[in-house]
Amino acid sequence: MKKCILTVCLLVSAIAMAQKPIFTSAKTKAVTVYFSGAEITQSTTVNLPVGTSEIVIKNVADYLNENTVQIGAPKSVTVLSVQFSDNYISEYELDESNPLIKKVQDSILYVQKELKKIQIDKNSHQQTIEILDKNKEIRGANSGLNVAELMKLVEYYKSKRIELDNAVVLLVEKETKWKKILEDLNNKLEINTQKEEKISEGKLILQVMNEVAGNVNLDISYITNSASWQPFYDLRTENINAAIDLAYKAKVTQTTGIDWKKIKLTLSSGNPNQNNIAPLLQAWFLSYGKEKEFEDRPNASVLASLQGMAPGLTIISSTGTPGSAKFDGYIRGASSINGDTDPLIIINGIPSSNQDFKNLDQNNIKSVNVLKDAAATSIYGNKGANGVVMITTKNMNDYTTIEEQELNVSFDIDIPYDILSNGKAHSVSLKDIKIPATYKYYAAPKVEKEAFLMAELNDYAKYNLLPGEANIVFEGMYVGKTMINPNQTQDTLNLSMGRDKKISIKRERITDKSGTKFLSSYKEQTFTYDIIVRNNKKEEINMLLKDQYPLSTDKEITVELLDKDGAKANEETGILTWEIKLKPNETKKHRISYKVKYPKDKIIGNL
Repeated sequence: MKKCILTVCLLVSAIAMAQKPIFTSAKTKAVTVYFSGAEITQSTTVNLPVGTSEIVIKNVADYLNENTVQIGAPKSVTVLSVQFSDNYISEYELDESNPLIKKVQDSILYVQKELKKIQIDKNSHQQTIEILDKNKEIRGANSGLNVAELMKLVEYYKSKRIELDNAVVLLVEKETKWKKILEDLNNKLEINTQKEEKISEGKLILQVMNEVAGNVNLDISYITNSASWQPFYDLRTENINAAIDLAYKAKVTQTTGIDWKKIKLTLSSGNPNQNNIAPLLQAWFLSYGKEKEFEDRPNASVLASLQGMAPGLTIISSTGTPGSAKFDGYIRGASSINGDTDPLIIINGIPSSNQDFKNLDQNNIKSVNVLKDAAATSIYGNKGANGVVMITTKNMNDYTTIEEQELNVSFDIDIPYDILSNGKAHSVSLKDIKIPATYKYYAAPKVEKEAFLMAELNDYAKYNLLPGEANIVFEGMYVGKTMINPNQTQDTLNLSMGRDKKISIKRERITDKSGTKFLSSYKEQTFTYDIIVRNNKKEEINMLLKDQYPLSTDKEITVELLDKDGAKANEETGILTWEIKLKPNETKKHRISYKVKYPKDKIIGNL
């Protein structure tokens, strides 16, 4: 027994003398999301002494592939080991890493003790009342009491009952107040533990050796399977003569345990476990261009680049600070012309106020052009007398860079995104593309008595499309969903743009041309159908009309195609195809007729 106590004392002493871990929290900087999984890049700063230290990095993903963890540290720091844990002892963290949390926790413990005292007192009073009530019933049943004794008993019971009831009321009031204080403290603790981001359960425990004491920056990256994305699209077209406006989008989902706030987001179609191919450089051809001229200038601001581009153009920082994002500007000096000297501001082709110009974020500017004198007045009249500043801002296409690699496609997005760790799909816009298309209607009335608009896309590989669902908006109306599947071998990609109710189709059996005959041991059945198509649209349409006749692999069953009405017949599949043109309000009719002969004692179930 003494040996056990001595061992415990030595262990406690060793723990007390051991160096306590240094806690720090990682900040998420960038995330590359794959179809399944994500690579997360984080950073943190920690103050290290000279020698060996244990660092506990909080706010990493709840689950990660420990083999993929990479730590970037300066040369003065040697990382001895890295370990992941989702159940690291939290007492050290709460006691040592944040004094505010420690203070709130101490207050919570105190309040809980006070509540316990109140609950004990309240329970004691209630038990006393219960005993008093029972004693009243027993004594009241005793007929041996005289009147004087009974009066004393009643008076005692009354005063004691009132005293106890009042005490219970006060205790309940105190209990309510302490519970409210406890609730506020718990809320405060939650706020303190989740100041900037949602704090996850995951932690990285690093053993490091440091040569120089001071602040050390650490870069962290790892792969987790708790994130994914899938492409989806919005397809819009105004009519069958217009191009398709394709909005390339993504649904990003993550349950890593950490909220991604204002991160640099990249989406990749690759597999994080197979992305080991070295990048390939393409030929780099130089060309002239005005917009590139602004991008390459060394000035701190795009708007500052206007300074000196045209005589009389002056740009003034509204804050007086170099590199300020807001500017005042005028083209003719106030000393040379009296009155209003403000130039005409055109932002994305729309006349705008000088205030709009001042509030413009320079990071959103794509190009700037200045017009003066006759060049300005010839286009904008007297409004351009003081000069014209023409500004074009970036659209979604300017923020997304598509990089086609050997085995995958990645979308590098410059807009900071917030993706919460709630398992819900977050919509991310990638690219807006205008795609030339050839439209053709398709109908197979044997299966579906409605026409479908099909868009044929040539050279579709250059758009880096990925398999996904698409919403269809045709002629300003939502008509449903379709699927885009570019993983095919055909040169043309066919997109189903939905049903068109303005095309009427009817397939009816012609009774007098159909019937059954019995010939000795055989039965002969004839089937005749008319397919009627009407174009109720205002423009001419092209249509691919299909039907079919049955085929037989049994020698006893013979099929004869009697009438195909000019259709192309595929004898291997039995598919009949008509390519027809229909003018507005035009109706066309096509007939199909076939004969089936088989033994009369047999039944064909699918005829």
